[in-house]
Formats: sequence, C-alpha cells, structure tokens
Amino acid sequence: MQIFAASCLLSVASPPMTGGAMVVENGRIAAVGPLAELRRTWPGPVRDFPGGVIMPGLVNAHTHLELTHFPAWKIRKGLHYMPRTYADWIMQVIKIRRGLTATELAHSVAEGIAKCLETGTTTVGEILSERSLLPHYTTSALGGRIFFEALGMEPARCARLAADLYEALTSFPSGRLLPGISPHAPHTVVGPFFSRLAAMGKELGVPLMTHLAESQEELRFFHDTTGDLAEQIYPFAGWEDYLPAPRHTTPTAFLDALELLDANMTAVHAVQITPSDADILARRGVAVVLCPRSNERLAVGTAPAALLKKAGIPLALGTDSLASNDSLSLWDEMRFLLDRQPLFSPAEVLAMATLGGAHALRLAHEVGSIEIGKRADFLVVTAPPAVTADSLYTGIIGQSQLEHVFCAGEEL
Repeated sequence: MQIFAASCLLSVASPPMTGGAMVVENGRIAAVGPLAELRRTWPGPVRDFPGGVIMPGLVNAHTHLELTHFPAWKIRKGLHYMPRTYADWIMQVIKIRRGLTATELAHSVAEGIAKCLETGTTTVGEILSERSLLPHYTTSALGGRIFFEALGMEPARCARLAADLYEALTSFPSGRLLPGISPHAPHTVVGPFFSRLAAMGKELGVPLMTHLAESQEELRFFHDTTGDLAEQIYPFAGWEDYLPAPRHTTPTAFLDALELLDANMTAVHAVQITPSDADILARRGVAVVLCPRSNERLAVGTAPAALLKKAGIPLALGTDSLASNDSLSLWDEMRFLLDRQPLFSPAEVLAMATLGGAHALRLAHEVGSIEIGKRADFLVVTAPPAVTADSLYTGIIGQSQLEHVFCAGEEL
C-alpha cells in the first residue's frame, strides 16, 4: 500500500483537488482525498510529486497498432505515394498489408504498444485483424479492449469467420485486456453477418465497435451504389456479385433499420452524419470516437462537432493508425481537436481522452478517472501554474511535461 500525492489531483470525474492524494493498494485506488486527511487513516509511505499533477492514464479509444510500421512498409514496398482519395488509401493499405510476415506484424505491434505507453496512454480500444498477435498485447502493461475485426460478404466465409471468432472470444485470456468485436464497416460486412456478430456480442456480453460514415464515398455507396467503393473497392476485393441495389439511405439509418445500433455499439469517425443520423445515435445510446487528425489526413471531412454535442452523444478520442496519422499520441490529438474545434473546452477534450474513452470501451468502471475502486492507471505531469480550473486544463493539454506513467500502481 502506498500514498501518491501531488500539488494537484485531477480526477476528471470531479473538480481538481489542490494538495490531493490517493491511496493505491493491490493495484487499485483505495482512497482519494487531501494528503493530510489520508495520512491520518492510512499508514503507508508517501510518494510526493511537488509541482506535479496526478491525472488518469489516457484512453486511446481507437487504434490499429498492427499498422505502426506502415510508413516504413510503404517505402520498402515502393508504394509511398500519397493516395488521392479515400478509396485509393484503402487499396494502398490492402496492398501493403498483403505479404507481411508474422514477425513483421509482431514488431509493429510491439512498437505501437511502446509508443502508447511512453506517451501516457494506458488503455486502448485496439482493432486486431490478426488474432495470432494477441499474446503480444496480453503480456504488456497496456489495458483496454481488443476488438477482433471481421469483414466479408460470402456466406460460407462469413460462417467460418463467425465460428472462429466465437472460439476466440470464449477462450480470451483473463487480464487487463478484455475482448470485443469489430464488424469493420457497414459497407464491408454484409447485413446478415453484421447481425450475427451483434447477436454474438450480446450473447457473450462483449461490446462492438465499427467504422461509421467516415467518407463521402460511403454515403454515395449507401444512397445509390455508385462511386469509388462500388467501382473500385468491391471489384478489387472480388465482391462484384454482392453489390446491393440502391438503398437511398445513410449508413447510420441502414444499421438502425437492422436494429444493430444500441448501447453495446461504439461508432468510429461519424464524419458524414446528418441531423437525423445524430438523433438515431443519441437515442440508441451509441458512443462516438472522434479521430480528427486521421480525418484530415484522408481528406474525408470534419466531424460535425456542434451536431454531436447538441445531440448529447458520448464522445471519445482515438488516433486511428499510423497509416493515417503522424503519431499515436493523444496529446497531439487533443491539441489538434482544440485548434480545429473551439466549440469544445479543454476540460471536455481531456475528458474525451480519459473517461469518455473508457465509456466508449465499456470500461468506465475500471479506468478513465481517479476514483475509489478503479485500477491505478495514472500519470504525473508538470504544467505551468494555473489560476483557474480552465487554465489548469489548458496548461495540461498544451504545455505539460509527462514525468511518470503508472499501470496498476506500478511505474513503467
């Protein structure tokens, strides 16, 4: 048992506490309060961080750590062109991903985990397509959820994937990481297969995460089955026989008509959503993970912040992968969002990168804030002196220095 104290303790779930401290016992937070008060009731040693701020570990709610070495793979494979469209980028990712060895992918995952931890991300919502890589995650200090990715159109292949996925979920090792399911996107997972995955999630009590309304191409595909997805991606994947008739709907409305949107689902991106779509997501209790730097890199647009905020949709932050971003740092993501979306306050953005992410991963009972009973995943940062709570959040996001990273009470 040990007491950790700092000049300020930032719970995220409650106002900042000057001179705050917390008790960590067996990897969990046993008490939170003023240092003097805790000292009277807890006899353990005190580790003090004068001038520091204790805050929750960051929660990167959407990652693809398999692709951490993507920039190097592009150069090596001679495919280091800048895609002109979203569809071009998808095809580039597929071309590069094909032919990679298990060793190359393992090294990429290891580097991604290291980059997360060294920048203060202690929890991730990781999309994993190659399930043989799972041991590289479970032996690390990283926590969160591993969402097993699934996509497909052919009925026989989808049936095999569903059976394999069920076995992987029911044999998932216990530990800091929990399982999830990721139907890739409504345009890459045929409706019956998507429904089967959703039913599997409910049966096994695991959440789902899907890419939703990321690009204009996706809207065109769902409206009249035209555009790059129909004309380039489907032929490239050998899915010509599975092109649907024009549906004259949006991806969000399509999933809602199949009764697949509920509080067990998290949507990633939500760039191209309408007011009606936002109303659906809000009513169904779907959380949304924003990936603003990835969206800008792929030129797919900007998520409608005012619409999402007005609808009361729970929001989180993710970096996506290094196939569409410059870093895996949530500090970079927070600063970028504040610069591009001034509608959000620094306090709201920091909440998205901590408790909001935990909520999106269905892990808010475990991480995301400094509260009794939660796992002791926390950071110590130094920031310029703050006069108000607003200036504290501004200083932490914009000018702080990360000094220490703790996972389950153990310093990395």
